[in-house]
Parts: sequence; structure tokens; C-alpha cells
Amino acid sequence: QVQLVESGGGLVQPGDSLRLSCGASGRTLDFNSLGWFRQSPGKEREFVAAMNWRGDITPYAASVRGRFKISRNSAKDTVYLHMNDLRPEDTALYYCATSTVFLQRGQPPDIRDYSSWGQGTQVTVSS
Repeated sequence: QVQLVESGGGLVQPGDSLRLSCGASGRTLDFNSLGWFRQSPGKEREFVAAMNWRGDITPYAASVRGRFKISRNSAKDTVYLHMNDLRPEDTALYYCATSTVFLQRGQPPDIRDYSSWGQGTQVTVSS
């Protein structure tokens, strides 16, 4: 089992930047991709970005492409979500999750493939 802990959320103004972190512990060699997802009140949880174990496949949701970037540290136990030019519509609870399913180049992952989830970190974008 993999344990995930998100951090880095907060209250920011439109146009600001934030970096979220997802720390992984436990059986970290058992997953093939890690994804970031978000959920706003009254909406379904949605895909934001993901990265495969090697780091060479990184799909993004259309709504964040060009503004957000996913990366990881060299130890492969922390994955980051760099968020730039934040907008009010980015306000949500952000989760990281792991999957044993391999990412396919050019295709967004299926949220149903993600089985281990963190508790989430709140991002609020407001003036």
C-alpha cells in the first residue's frame, strides 16, 4: 500500500502561482503513474495532470495545459504540481493518487484506475 500526503495549498489571488507537493511512502515501487485530480463543491472529481514512473509521459487536462506542470524529485518519492496563472475556476480540493495502470501517450488517464488517494489540499483563488 502507498501512503500519499498532499501539501502546499492556500488562498491566492488570480494570476498567482502555487506549488503543490505529494509525498509518497510505503510500497512506492508498486505504482506506474501518479496523478493530480481536483474536486470543487457540487462537481465530480476531475483529472488535472499525471506522470508515469519514468517521467516521460505527462498528460494534462485541457483546462490547465500551459499553466500547470507536473514534476518529481530525483528520489521519486515526491511529485509536484506547479500551478501558474491561477484562476478562480481552479479553486478546488486537490488530490494526488497512484495507479498501477500504465499511462498511454496522448491519452488522459481513467480516474477509475487510481486506487490510492491522499486526503487533499485546498486551493482557493479569489480576489
